[in-house]
Amino acid sequence: MKTLYRTTPLLLVLALAACQNRQSAGEVPPVVHDVTAHTTGLGSTGGKLDASAVWNGSLDACRNAATASDTCLIDTLRKGGASAAALTAARNLAAQDNPGYVSAWQSVEGVGVATLEFPFRANTNEGTWLVDASGRTVDVDRDVLDDNTRSLPEYKAFITVHPDAVPFAPAIASGSDALPDGGVRLRYRTPLRSCHACADEGMLTIGYDFDAKRNFKGRQLVELR
Repeated sequence: MKTLYRTTPLLLVLALAACQNRQSAGEVPPVVHDVTAHTTGLGSTGGKLDASAVWNGSLDACRNAATASDTCLIDTLRKGGASAAALTAARNLAAQDNPGYVSAWQSVEGVGVATLEFPFRANTNEGTWLVDASGRTVDVDRDVLDDNTRSLPEYKAFITVHPDAVPFAPAIASGSDALPDGGVRLRYRTPLRSCHACADEGMLTIGYDFDAKRNFKGRQLVELR
C-alpha cells in the first residue's frame, strides 16, 4: 500500500526512528492494565461467545421490510434456526445501534476471533471482536485512537502533518507476536485518511495483548507510519 507524505518534519523523523530502534531491539512496551475501557461486545452479562454464535443466511427480505432493520434481522435469525448464542450476539449489536450478526469464527493463537457482518450499513460492513478466555470481547474498530495513543509523540508528530486524518474501519489482521511468559499480541492495522474515498495518509497498527491463559491485558500502539 502506498503512503503519501508531502512534508516530513524533523520531529516525525526522530519519533519514527526511535520507534524503529525500539522494535529492532526486541523491546516489548508495557501493557495497559485498565482493560475496562477496551472491552465491548457482549460485556459481562451476555454469555461467552464461541463458534455456536455463527449464522449464515439471507437478509434480503429485511431491506424493504416495514419493520425496523434490527427487529427484522433478529426475527429472520430466529425463523432461520439461529442458535441462542447467535441471537444473543445479534441482540447485543442491535442494542449498540449496530444491527448485525456473527458470520464467522476462528481461533488465532488461542484467542477467539469473531467476524461480524453489518448488512444495513452504507460503509464498513464487516468488523471483528476478539474474545478472551473469560469471555470478554474487544472490538478492534472501537476507539482506536484513545487518549493514551493521542498523547504519544509519534502521533502528535503525525497529526501535525495530517490534521484531518482519522481511522477508517475495518481493521485488518496483520500477524501476531509472542509475549513474555507465554502471552501473545494480535496486531490489527487501520488506515488513516481524511475521507472514505481519499488516499491513505498513514497506517495505525494496534497490538492486543493476552496473557498465557489468553485473558486480555490491554492494547498498545505498535506502529504509526
